[in-house]
Amino acid sequence: MAGTVRTRSRLPHITLNSDGRSHPLVNALAIVTLVLGLLSFVLGLVIRNVPSADSTAMAILTAVTGLVSMVVGLYAQMISATREERIVIVTGMIAGFVGLALGLAHGGFS
Repeated sequence: MAGTVRTRSRLPHITLNSDGRSHPLVNALAIVTLVLGLLSFVLGLVIRNVPSADSTAMAILTAVTGLVSMVVGLYAQMISATREERIVIVTGMIAGFVGLALGLAHGGFS
């Protein structure tokens, strides 16, 4: 079989380090920002749509996770080195902001 062509399906290599250098601290901060922001966003939607008698504790948790996501995200944004890191960080910060706003609207920090 001299004329056989081998095809390999390669998945795209997903990385936050497009500049070829390792940035473990910024990568960790970006992931923490995204996870906390998404957690705050989901909790904010839950307290908005599911009324319960003990929503104050959940509102505080939502506001705290949103605030931590915002603060960590702002620091990570200052020290970020690549575009991919910034995309993940800003996505987490926006989700955290929405969660923080919903948490504050339902009694967080009051």
